[in-house]
Amino acid sequence: MHDATWPESDVDKAMPCQKEALPARLPHVACVLLWYPLFTQPFIFREVECLAKVMPVQVYTLYGPNMKHCSQEMRHSHVSIRTHGLKAAVPALWELLRAFLRQPRQMARLFRRSVCRRWTSLEVFGENFWAFLMGVSLGRAFREDGIDIAYAPWPRGAATAAWVGATLAGIPFALAARGDNLAPADPDLDDKLAAAIFVRANNMADKKRIEAFGSGSARGKTVLAYNSLTLPQRAACPTAGRFAGSPLKLLALGRFDVTKGFDVLLDACAILKKKGINFQLTLAGAGGRALGLGGLENALRKQRHDLDLEREVSMPGLVSHDELPAIMASHDIFAAPCVIHASGRRDGIPNTVIEALACGIPVVSTNINALPEVVINGKTGLAVSQGDAQALADAIYQLAQNPAEALRMAANGMTLARNLFDPAANADRLAEVFIKADAAFRAARVKDKTCAA
Repeated sequence: MHDATWPESDVDKAMPCQKEALPARLPHVACVLLWYPLFTQPFIFREVECLAKVMPVQVYTLYGPNMKHCSQEMRHSHVSIRTHGLKAAVPALWELLRAFLRQPRQMARLFRRSVCRRWTSLEVFGENFWAFLMGVSLGRAFREDGIDIAYAPWPRGAATAAWVGATLAGIPFALAARGDNLAPADPDLDDKLAAAIFVRANNMADKKRIEAFGSGSARGKTVLAYNSLTLPQRAACPTAGRFAGSPLKLLALGRFDVTKGFDVLLDACAILKKKGINFQLTLAGAGGRALGLGGLENALRKQRHDLDLEREVSMPGLVSHDELPAIMASHDIFAAPCVIHASGRRDGIPNTVIEALACGIPVVSTNINALPEVVINGKTGLAVSQGDAQALADAIYQLAQNPAEALRMAANGMTLARNLFDPAANADRLAEVFIKADAAFRAARVKDKTCAA
């Protein structure tokens, strides 16, 4: 659960998705995803929707539609989408057979490159095998649809399919890499970074990590483009009611994943309770089968029971994106106790943090990875060390005892969020990257033909 989808009328009035005319020669971009739209990725939805208003975009999904929990706006996307899924299996197998008969050596190389790796699990192997199969079909689709660049916003299965399809279509391939994609990384990531015409990072910390990854093949071609988030109008973000009554209302939301640090937040709540603070925490989100995660949700519920916090901590489960604006407006402090897991997994900048800042909610977070880019300690919020429940509790208490100072930081955070995550500006930035990459590819192809002649 990430970027909230705010009322469409507010979004359209506040920030149209196109600001200035772009060049007449615009590349036709294929955006390859597992699903589109997906309720956990509304920031991808916003980016694609805005990008499609400034240049030709065709979405290809490797799986069938999945509208569960999607907002009304996401359900009525105007972007052209070609979905696959099980219905595409038989046609894809025929396409694979034809491709092997026409180009056996190239297809054998693609198969080894895409499938014959030491995958971490059978599930990851299965995703990449399916991605390879769909990528063969995409090769034909890219040619038929006049695609100029294949782009994968994620570096795993979607990137595998985009890379295979681009190779067969003879067009460039690009991808984005994010937070927990880099550690632990899939065994083909370094090769994908090397093959990409550009690599997109959505924060400065991850840009540095991408450029230093593996053999350093992404160095010099990694571009920074922050996420395109849907930000509310200032009028939809009242601050007058914050800290006005009792109990103190705390909010945390997101996937119940090991990188979120919600267990640390519950420990901090136990400390606040011992101090006699009257508070209520809304811990919204889910894990388990709902999001393909492990048993962390049950572990958090048990921890809440063991700490005797069942009256202070509500866990309402998944929250619709249509409900998020009202939830954001009704709480005093937002907590993001993110941690770096022992495996190396981490978030970049959780989009929920940006949404909270954009709503004028005082934020307490940890200071890991890219969070310091937005939660600047003492200026736009308070930042503490990861895994330190006492420091987290102290920071929450500090904001509660100094509401004027908390609201000052919240106002700064609102300005920062609007400056860095405006969807129109960031879509234009990404469009410029595609235009330059397309021009460079075409120039190189002309040069190669000239040299050959």
